Amino acid sequence: MHIGLVGLGKMGANMRQRLRDKGLQVTGYDRNPDVSDVADLPALVAALPQERRVVWVMVPSGAPTRSVVDELATLLTSGDVIIEGGNSYYKDDIANAARLEESGIRYVDVGVSGGVWGLANGYGLMAGGAPEDVEALMPVFDALRPDGPREEGFVHAGSVGAGHFAKMVHNGIEYGVMQAYAEGYELLAAQDVVTDVVGTMRAWKRGTVVRSWLLDLLVAALEKDPGLSEIDDYVEDSGEGRWTVDEAIDQAVPLPVISAALFARFASRQEPSPAMKAVAALRQQFGGHAVRQAVPPSEPV
Repeated sequence: MHIGLVGLGKMGANMRQRLRDKGLQVTGYDRNPDVSDVADLPALVAALPQERRVVWVMVPSGAPTRSVVDELATLLTSGDVIIEGGNSYYKDDIANAARLEESGIRYVDVGVSGGVWGLANGYGLMAGGAPEDVEALMPVFDALRPDGPREEGFVHAGSVGAGHFAKMVHNGIEYGVMQAYAEGYELLAAQDVVTDVVGTMRAWKRGTVVRSWLLDLLVAALEKDPGLSEIDDYVEDSGEGRWTVDEAIDQAVPLPVISAALFARFASRQEPSPAMKAVAALRQQFGGHAVRQAVPPSEPV
């Protein structure tokens, strides 16, 4: 099988390599000519077999994805397939599929999990699309997913949009799990009764009910930098957590853990926090509680 792959960043380049390692032919395009196999999207499409061209898009969600899909719509023809594997909002997938359907171009959205480790370990895949389209693409999915039972690394989650909806919820859960580990680490480090914080968390890696790959990664980070002194506490969010909470509000589904984890990331970016200043001021007003004076920007904390 021969497919096109647009976007050869951290994940896209590794996906190209894993597909090639599994015996599939891949022509990749990236704006960076140093990693691209072809000069532009028209050259990518021209390099693919003409009977049913398949192009996997792995670029940032939003405007970059829309731009690539729109250009591909002018280059592909009826029966060709676009696989959208970035972290797009599921409603964007539904709109893309409806627009492409007018030209007979098929559309499959795939949530991809695995990060930079996917090349060696495989990628967890959540696909949304018509059954016949997903079935035709199984050689690609089987090459990318982890070795072992298919159902433990791949799911056809439903119609178009289901793949990215599933990935959205997956990432929302990830927010909550990461926050719980982080808070546990902080509490262990705050009480000097535990003299080996890193060793304690390392001991959780086997046999305990909280063992997981995310715990393994946190332990690896702590082993490299026990106090995490080399890392700032500013935490970004890539969008899926917000979309998960928005969807929960629309469906009236309570998500207190995921919501709190998202807001904790927002709090990490405030220096200082206006809300916490207000809380301190209120405590002083009603109870006469002491407050700390703000440190001028020019003075070290």
